Amino acid sequence: MRVALDTSAYAALMRGHRDVASLVRRAEALLLPAVVAGELLYGFRYGSRFEENAARLEAFLEAPSVNLLAVTLATADRFGRIATALREKGTPIPTNDIWIAAQAMEAGADLVSSDAHFGLVEGLAWVSFSPQDENSIRERVRHYHERDASSQK
Repeated sequence: MRVALDTSAYAALMRGHRDVASLVRRAEALLLPAVVAGELLYGFRYGSRFEENAARLEAFLEAPSVNLLAVTLATADRFGRIATALREKGTPIPTNDIWIAAQAMEAGADLVSSDAHFGLVEGLAWVSFSPQDENSIRERVRHYHERDASSQK
């Protein structure tokens, strides 16, 4: 399984969340969307340990098992399709999370996140967890919606 970490999943992993760590260990590929890296760096700048947290992120990204997902034109196209579909349904989600979903979908990865609104994104393989409950991940909990054939063009 290819796994992409959302900001909440990265933070949980760094805090030692057992279930998230277990999922990461079992992944055949571990991916971090560039948008997540941006959110993390933004948050680090407002904390009291910027240097420590930034160094930890850099070390994480240097691990041979971790790949940073870049934003491509294909990502931008998928972002536009997801955002349009959400707006048409009247179910907007944060803009950065649309980008993160687009990156995970482009990479064919399961997105690990505690943010429930990812369940609104059609076609996204989403693994949900509770940050407070370390036994919250059920084996490959996936939230799928029927894919709209026209959105795949």
